[in-house]
Amino acid sequence: MYRLDINCDMGESFGAYTLGTDTEILDIVTSANVACGFHAGDPATMRKTVAMAVEKGVAIGAHPGLPDLVGFGRRNMDISAQEAYDMVVYQIGALYGFVKSVGGQMQHVKAHGALYNMASVNSTLADAIAKAVYEVDPSLILFGLSGGELVKAGDKIGLRTASEVFADRTYQQDGTLTPRKQKDALIQDSKDSVAQVIRMVKEGKVMSQQGVDVQIRADTVCIHGDGAHALEFAREIRSELTKSGIEVAAIGRN
Repeated sequence: MYRLDINCDMGESFGAYTLGTDTEILDIVTSANVACGFHAGDPATMRKTVAMAVEKGVAIGAHPGLPDLVGFGRRNMDISAQEAYDMVVYQIGALYGFVKSVGGQMQHVKAHGALYNMASVNSTLADAIAKAVYEVDPSLILFGLSGGELVKAGDKIGLRTASEVFADRTYQQDGTLTPRKQKDALIQDSKDSVAQVIRMVKEGKVMSQQGVDVQIRADTVCIHGDGAHALEFAREIRSELTKSGIEVAAIGRN
């Protein structure tokens, strides 16, 4: 039996605004990565998103990022391992308070944007992030790029890890994601995205931009909720996964 968690980055707006498509996407995904205020989000948005996820039975994870609201956490920063540790502990703690306040339970931690990409190839940063997660709560699941340093660091320290793949991103032959600044970084056709995900789950492979198959493990797939057709895409991918005989469930419930 093939199984896959569907995660989505959420709460990436601010309290004066509504949650928009987050509300409807929470009916489709199985895990929500909630922004913790550094790259996006604020206390009101965190509270609203967490409460809605609990109401809809969606597993909750902290989504810590770099302190860069203007750049949406997608610009690399020269940070030390200690700074990475402190940022992640701080942000997990902030979200944990809201999760606890509504009677929920935190399932996982997934770094955001540049922090995620930097730690995927930098073992020192990856070790710091894994240590932060472990020392806050060793029962938390650490999400990381399939084959990347975050997963290795989590495994090494004793965390349960989830190898993450991406539905709407292209890959390089070293297993990393194509940088967003490149024009071929995003997959625009939903059928291509669905086909990529199903192959990653069933065959453990993804075709790189260099035309070379990359071995990959798919425990959880990320779909982005901020695209122009995010809701339609989320519905389509969930439907097609089910049709393909892939059970969809939160990673913590597997």
